[in-house]
Amino acid sequence: MSAEKVLAVMTAAGKPLKGGEIAELGGIDKKEVDKAIKSLKAEGKITSPKVCFYEVKK
Repeated sequence: MSAEKVLAVMTAAGKPLKGGEIAELGGIDKKEVDKAIKSLKAEGKITSPKVCFYEVKK
């Protein structure tokens, strides 16, 4: 569930975000965001354009 919310926050932002920013914008626990980022990266749904920043894969 949190992975979908993380994706939604990232899509709405339209720019690369840090994990902390995603947590803040989505009202999600930072640990949950980190787990979701890890799984989304493994699934190839998000990319990291620079260190510690993540965005939805285009």
